[in-house]
Amino acid sequence: MEKKEFYDKIINFIKDLFGNKEFIPLHEPKFIGKEREYVLDTIDSTFVSSVGKYVNEFEKKLAEFVGAKFAVATVNGTAALHIALIVAGVKEGDEVITQPLTFVATCNAISHAGATPVFVDVDLDTLGLSPTALRKFLEDNCILKEGKCINKKTSKVIKAVVPMHTFGHPVKIDEILEIAEEFNLIVVEDAAESLGSLYKGKHTGTFGKLGIFSFNGNKIITSGGGGVIVTDDEDLAKLAKHLTTTAKLPHPWEYVHDMIAYNYRMPNINAALLVGQMENLKFFIENKRELAKIYKKFFNEIGVKFIEEPKGARSNYWLNAIMFDSLKERDEFLEYSNNNGVMTRPIWRLMNKLDMYKDCPKGELNNAIYLEERIVNIPSSVRV
Repeated sequence: MEKKEFYDKIINFIKDLFGNKEFIPLHEPKFIGKEREYVLDTIDSTFVSSVGKYVNEFEKKLAEFVGAKFAVATVNGTAALHIALIVAGVKEGDEVITQPLTFVATCNAISHAGATPVFVDVDLDTLGLSPTALRKFLEDNCILKEGKCINKKTSKVIKAVVPMHTFGHPVKIDEILEIAEEFNLIVVEDAAESLGSLYKGKHTGTFGKLGIFSFNGNKIITSGGGGVIVTDDEDLAKLAKHLTTTAKLPHPWEYVHDMIAYNYRMPNINAALLVGQMENLKFFIENKRELAKIYKKFFNEIGVKFIEEPKGARSNYWLNAIMFDSLKERDEFLEYSNNNGVMTRPIWRLMNKLDMYKDCPKGELNNAIYLEERIVNIPSSVRV
């Protein structure tokens, strides 16, 4: 079969799956519940900003859904991770380990907290931070001194580790936690893409000291923007809420603030949209898992590797992904599919290749390089 014919077979299959439209987006939101009703309610109430019943209701429902004790809603996922790192104790001049194969927001949040990202390789089966690579990097490059993990090459404190659950596929978070405890590192989970994903029966984002989720327009549920911090630590939750609401002390009319803080609180009108979205979240997850099952069967039959949920995990399959044999083939398919009405995207350029992060410390990144050259995301919207 010629390449054009082969690519046409994939494109036609995807178009048939999504109703043979002229253009198939990568991931579009679906509003099939009471979103409009709740948003209009906020408009009628005039409480459209950061004070209102829907923010509190969303936080309560989200915490219950993921199994966390506390949730703090923010304007976006980057803000959520920024604050999570600060309340976890990350300070100016620290280093934070993460993976090079991630969306830039992960590293930006680390930088906003005044820290430097340190890049450690990923696993081929999870696409996320590798416990094996993490241990090797720490043993080869770090020493424990007075309870602190010190990078011998930079003399800086490595304070935390931020694994990211890529495309909704959970990392081996239990192994990462064990290593982090051994080296006195705080674990903050970037679960931006993994709402509805479980690892060994427990929800992503709830393993570390704190976790965050994103509700950007392309996520499984959305408020246009939006993020949330989850934790079981009441003191950290209170501090996170304080920092995200300009550190204003409670008073009927006075404006008294006790810290340099941020205006990161999620507006009520966005939270109203999310409350409506959450009412269909379980349906969205099952719908996406069914789509993944259909994709898996098709791609197995034509000899293309489909990225499946890792062992021990139940993924939300936020973005489905396939893997080609080479960078050349990947780029050929990206060009052909996008020119023929099917939106596809490569996985992100590795963070250590971006100008602002090119000089950051790193370990060997062989798996990340291999995946970067081969992975393509394909349309993954809920089909209704």
